[in-house]
Amino acid sequence: MREGSLDAPTRHPIPWQDADYYEPAKVEAEMHRIFEICHGCRRCFNLCDSFPRLFDLIDASPNELEGVDRKDYARVADACTLCDMCFMTKCPYVPPHRFDLDFPHTMLRYRASQLKQNGGEFAQRQLAETDRNGRLAGAVAPLANWATKTGNAVTRPVMERVAGVDRRADLPKFHGRTFVIRAKDGVPTVDKDAPAYGRKALIYATCFVNYNHPRIGEALRAILAKNGVATEVAYPGCCGMPQLERGDVARVAAMAKRVAQALRPKIDEGYDVVAAVPSCALMLKFEWPLLLPDDEDVARLARATFDASEYLVAIAKKEGLAGGVSPLAGGVTIHIACHARAQNMGQKAAELLRLLPSTELTVIERCSGHGGSWGVMKANFDTAIKVGKPVARTATQAGRAYLASECPLAAMHVRQGMAMLGADGKAPAETYHPIELMALAYGVLPEEKRP
Repeated sequence: MREGSLDAPTRHPIPWQDADYYEPAKVEAEMHRIFEICHGCRRCFNLCDSFPRLFDLIDASPNELEGVDRKDYARVADACTLCDMCFMTKCPYVPPHRFDLDFPHTMLRYRASQLKQNGGEFAQRQLAETDRNGRLAGAVAPLANWATKTGNAVTRPVMERVAGVDRRADLPKFHGRTFVIRAKDGVPTVDKDAPAYGRKALIYATCFVNYNHPRIGEALRAILAKNGVATEVAYPGCCGMPQLERGDVARVAAMAKRVAQALRPKIDEGYDVVAAVPSCALMLKFEWPLLLPDDEDVARLARATFDASEYLVAIAKKEGLAGGVSPLAGGVTIHIACHARAQNMGQKAAELLRLLPSTELTVIERCSGHGGSWGVMKANFDTAIKVGKPVARTATQAGRAYLASECPLAAMHVRQGMAMLGADGKAPAETYHPIELMALAYGVLPEEKRP
């Protein structure tokens, strides 16, 4: 028998419609099985806080894993951010190995079981409603941004007590003029002389780009037009990543069916689907097909979906990018997001930025510690800063003029980590998505509009 596996990892469909999937005793038994394997391996000790928590529990036990209170398994599951790095990059026992170990999806199953048993926390359920929250906060964007601003001694302590959001955590701003609204204002002129002329892309707005950072979407659309790609913008709804983090897999499946059905006509017309946020691209490409393996709309969407950096790199390799890019003086530190790595496509953001002439690049491929909404919670914020400290330290030492990540939340978190290291003077005042930096190099980055 082989010790490990060199085969490409494969994943099983998620049997969320089976009653056994939620059965607490069976979930606990599977957790015990994989924890025993993890204890004997320990390769993932430095990925996130789940594994140190597990190994500390085992090492403090008089009888290794058998002596660990099963109630403490929750501490391990609660630290998992579903980043997939253990499954994709470290674990030698993932399928097709006979140990059949999938740590993140087992933690997902635990959360789904807990949600089925107790309904979950009210505050967490409300925070996950990104579309509703985006619409409501966008309607009063200046007030919402004042209320969520770090350092607001009036509102942030209340948010911490009521919603569990740490008062120290930087939070994204809201915009009343969403990306979808801005896309209706005018269509950028497509360069018919560009090498990639003839391509058609449907930009899936994502909840974050639509409500929190529309400039990323505007920059992507401007770059694609510069490169001859005709674009349309669509946003039938959120990809469901916030619900997945809670274990609400049935809700995610329903969202997947609705969005995939809405996007299907454009795919049938020959449009590629481009998502600007890696977590959303990951959901469309990989998680949705595992929840709905027999849904043809979901399958078609998965095959048609590209991460934004991935799509531009593909154009560069196949047709060639349009000329006119300028260097970015002072260089760039680019953080490779975990959910970009989990797409198994390589460092596309770094590949993209290496196309800029005479621009020095520092690439950081390590967890930022943010983990979506996980890292802003009071229970997790200190751990999130601790996990991301090596990234913040490397970014500080690099001293580049620009700090970017494919995950805008990760970029904000790294910037805050740099400040907490005492490097506030070295931390850039603004963080970027690599798409924004490409637009800046092309001279087509839109000015940030008032919220």
